[in-house]
Amino acid sequence: MEHYFTKSPGPVGTIKIITALINGANYRFATAGGVFSKDRVDRGTLLLIESVRVSKNDKILDLGCGYGVIGIAFSKYVRWVFMTDINERAVELAKLSVELNKLTNVKVFDGDLYESVKGVRFDKIMCNPPIRAGKAVVNKIIEGALERLEAGGSLYLVARTKQGAKSIAKKMKQVFGNQEYASKSGGYRVMFSRKG
Repeated sequence: MEHYFTKSPGPVGTIKIITALINGANYRFATAGGVFSKDRVDRGTLLLIESVRVSKNDKILDLGCGYGVIGIAFSKYVRWVFMTDINERAVELAKLSVELNKLTNVKVFDGDLYESVKGVRFDKIMCNPPIRAGKAVVNKIIEGALERLEAGGSLYLVARTKQGAKSIAKKMKQVFGNQEYASKSGGYRVMFSRKG
């Protein structure tokens, strides 16, 4: 069985275009089978987007970007958006989504977690982590964020309360020395930690 966190889930197949109203703006996204939440933008991702405040000079990373919802939604508010995903199909769809929304400040990379953005530091890293990929993958996301954030930068993660949010929060506090909640709603928690 293929998973959305698989590197090569096969040919893209039939691509469809979905629309979403996010923070008062309409966006178009290219989706297909083999990516997370292919039929609509999921509730956790929307909550994360609504909960994070950015500055116009921010450089952000949408880690595990899927077809690009988080990065694209923030692109109009920040200077640079980097998006990366291990899933080659998701990367192709994210690039199409960038084109559909006529964006010029978004870069999309194919790679496992942080490998394709080595040497780049971010003001904010955001992720709806692949819980089904296992705790080790989620821990790598948290641990790897520390060295890829600017001083004062923050890591934001969203998870269902019943699917490990508390253990994720605990790991974030262990790695960063701090952890807070940006939002709790509808069975989800948006958690963040700041680099000192």
